[in-house]
Amino acid sequence: MALHFVTTDATAAAVGDVVTLTGAEAHHASAVRRVRAGEQVTLGDGHGVWLTGRCTKADPKQVEVQVTGRRQVPAASPRIVLVQALAKGDRDEMAVQAATELGVDGIVPWQAARSVSRWDAAKAAKGRARWQTIVREAAKQAHRAWIPEVAEVATTRQIAASAAASRVLVLEPTGRVRLSTLEWEPGDTRDIVLVVGPEGGIADDELAVLADAGAAPVVLGDTVLRTSTAGPAALAVLNARLGRW
Repeated sequence: MALHFVTTDATAAAVGDVVTLTGAEAHHASAVRRVRAGEQVTLGDGHGVWLTGRCTKADPKQVEVQVTGRRQVPAASPRIVLVQALAKGDRDEMAVQAATELGVDGIVPWQAARSVSRWDAAKAAKGRARWQTIVREAAKQAHRAWIPEVAEVATTRQIAASAAASRVLVLEPTGRVRLSTLEWEPGDTRDIVLVVGPEGGIADDELAVLADAGAAPVVLGDTVLRTSTAGPAALAVLNARLGRW
């Protein structure tokens, strides 16, 4: 499989053009991925543009790729958005990375009541940037044409408000309906929002707020998964049910 790289210069590139990678992306391509002149590669802009090309120059400061093909990959419909509760250690980051590899279309950090990790204003900006970096690298690894956006950290009521225009599914071990048995309308293009709680689970008052807004509690199976694995596991189920896989 050809190596894949991301650059904003891919947006306007046409067949026959030469796209130049510089800075960190060039160093990564040349020194880390060890791309060589003559090798076939793919390029994208993270917003659906997908280029195929041949590397004509490769050194740590500059990598050049001559474009041989171009196409526009449509955005997924419906979109799957992961609302991931902040968690201690790197468990939330593990969830974000795996979810990106599995095809999630958007990510929302959630400051849940039982989240051990707390993001104040300053930490929120840094944390969001960190998650976006993880998403970018995971999307490159997975050869994705679209790189998910990480939204600003959200409150429970903000998540509940999204139920007005989206199908919000709360992963909850006490739920009675299995995610694998949910019915899907072929023409329903609303976002599917998966809500994953922190290590201690979702508080009762938060569940009530979400339920009152129209969110549906769902369960994956008979076992209780960690916050780092619940979202990716649910994504796998949805990928199969929606025909993505």
